[in-house]
Amino acid sequence: MTMEELMNELQGQKTYQEDPNHISFEKLFNEAFMSKYSNCKSFDEFVIKGNFQVKTEEDVADIPDELFDRHVVRETKFADWKSMLETANKEYVRIS
Repeated sequence: MTMEELMNELQGQKTYQEDPNHISFEKLFNEAFMSKYSNCKSFDEFVIKGNFQVKTEEDVADIPDELFDRHVVRETKFADWKSMLETANKEYVRIS
């Protein structure tokens, strides 16, 4: 750790750096994807429509699979959350 990084961390000013191996839901479930595969224009709209309280990706992981799968079936062209996530990942890789 450099002296500058240490100082920033001690001052609570450590900058957030995006993990290159992690793709945000915002990028995965962009407007084009959501419009193509769902009844919503954004992922935020999608989770709000399901009455889920989601502020982070961890919040999505905390939703019981059965509940989220049912919402995915109602609001998208997918059979379950896993299929939706896999398709989003494949499309993101293809266009990147």
